[in-house]
Amino acid sequence: MPSYKYDLLVIGSGPAGEGAAITSAKAGMKVGVIESYSMVGGNCTHKGTIPSKSLRHVVKQIIRFNSNPLFHRAGKALWPSYPEVLKQAEQVIPRQVDMRSEFYVHNRIHLHIGVASFEDANTIIVKTGEGAVEKISADKIIIATGSRPYNPQNVDFSHERVYDSDSILSMQHTPQTLIIYGAGVIGCEYASIFSGLGVKVDLINNRDRLLSFLDDEISDALSYHLRVGGVTVRHDEVYKSVEATDEGVTMVMESGKRIHADALLWCNGRTGNTDSLALESIGLNADHRGQLSVNEHYETDVENIFAIGDVVGWPSLASASYDQGRSVARYICGENSRFITEAPTGIYTLPEISSIGKTENELTAAKVPYEVGRAFFKDTARAQISGESVGMLKILFHADSLQILGIHCFGAEASEIIHIGQAVMSQEGEANSLKYFVRTTFNYPTMAEAYRVAALDGLNRVNRF
Repeated sequence: MPSYKYDLLVIGSGPAGEGAAITSAKAGMKVGVIESYSMVGGNCTHKGTIPSKSLRHVVKQIIRFNSNPLFHRAGKALWPSYPEVLKQAEQVIPRQVDMRSEFYVHNRIHLHIGVASFEDANTIIVKTGEGAVEKISADKIIIATGSRPYNPQNVDFSHERVYDSDSILSMQHTPQTLIIYGAGVIGCEYASIFSGLGVKVDLINNRDRLLSFLDDEISDALSYHLRVGGVTVRHDEVYKSVEATDEGVTMVMESGKRIHADALLWCNGRTGNTDSLALESIGLNADHRGQLSVNEHYETDVENIFAIGDVVGWPSLASASYDQGRSVARYICGENSRFITEAPTGIYTLPEISSIGKTENELTAAKVPYEVGRAFFKDTARAQISGESVGMLKILFHADSLQILGIHCFGAEASEIIHIGQAVMSQEGEANSLKYFVRTTFNYPTMAEAYRVAALDGLNRVNRF
C-alpha cells in the first residue's frame, strides 16, 4: 500500500478545497489534495455552478435571438432541443478543468483521485477507482467535500423521468412540461432556464413567497417575470407522493392537488458529502443533512481537522467557499484570518438578482430611519442600447447620515453591478455615503451609471442635493 505524508491534506478540490490548497502551498506547506471525481473542480465545475450558469447563458442567447426580429425576419424562432443546448453549455467544463489542473501543477500540489475515509485523526485511506488503496497522513486535514442534492427515499430517482439538479445535466430529451419541486435559488434558476426554452413549468414552493430572504420588491419582481415567462408558481404546497410512469410524472400534494408533467426536477435541499468519510472513527458527527459544525476558525471538534464550503452549510456559495478556503489556510499558517459573514447574493435567474446588506423589512424591524433610491434600467441609455430594459437598482440608505445600508439589483449583469456598491459599503465614515455616487463620474453609457441615477433619486427624497 503506497503511503504519503503532508503538512496539510485537503479532501475535495472544489472552490473551498482549491482556495485552501493553493494558499497553503504558496505559504510553503507540503500539500496534498484528494478528489473523488476523475478530474479536479468538484461539484461546482462538473455538476453545479459552471454547467448550470453556462446553460443559462446559452438559453439567454436563444431568448435574445427570438426576441429580435432582425435575426429571424421570416418569422421562424430558434428552438433547439435541451440536449443541443446542454452540449453547447458543456464546452466550458474541460477549459475549467485544464486551468485548475495547472494550478495544482504550478504549486506542486500532489493530487490523489479516489474516495477518502478516516482511519484516525491524522490518517486517511483513499480507495481509487481501480481498486488500489493509498494511506495518507497529515498534520492538518481540511474537509471540503461539498454537497449533493437531497433525495428523499419515497421518490424514485432511478426513473428516467425523475431528476435532481445533478442528473438534469444529463437529460437526453426535451420535456414539454416540467414540475420543479423546490423554489429556492436552484429551483428558480432552472425554472428560468426551462421556461426560456419554451417548456411549461410548474414551480412548487413550500413557502408563501419566493426567496423570502430577498428584499420584498426584488422577490415580487422575480415572481412577476417568472409568470410572464410561462412559469406557474404554486405557493404553500408540500408534496405527498410522486407517481412516475412511462407517460409522465404525477405529483400528489398534501392539499389534494395532482400536478402532471412530462418530467420532475427535484430541487429541495442539499446534503453534505460526509457519509463516506467514516467520521465515527475520529469522533465527529454530522447533522441530519451531512453538515459539520465549526468555530470561527473553521475548526471542527477535532483539533487538527477543519471543514469549509458547502459541508458547513450557510452561505453555500462558491464565492464564499473560495474565501473560506483561503481564510482557513491563513489561520493554519499562523496569519490573520476572518470568518466569512458577509457575501453578496448572486442568483442567476433570467433576469438575474444580486444583493448585499439589509432589506427594507430588516431595517423597518430594527427601527432604522432609512430611505430608498431607485434607478430603473429602462430609463438608462446603456440598457436601452443593449435591449436590457428589465430591471432596477435599489439603494437603501440612512435618512440622516446617508450611509449605504443595503443594495438590491434585479436585471442584466446584476451580479457584476453589485460589486460597485459593495466596495462603497465597505468604506468608513463619509466614504460610505450616498453622495459618493453623485460625486463620482461614471462612464456613459454604462449599466453602472444606475448608481448615480439611484443616488440622485434618493437625495431628492430627503431634500439633499
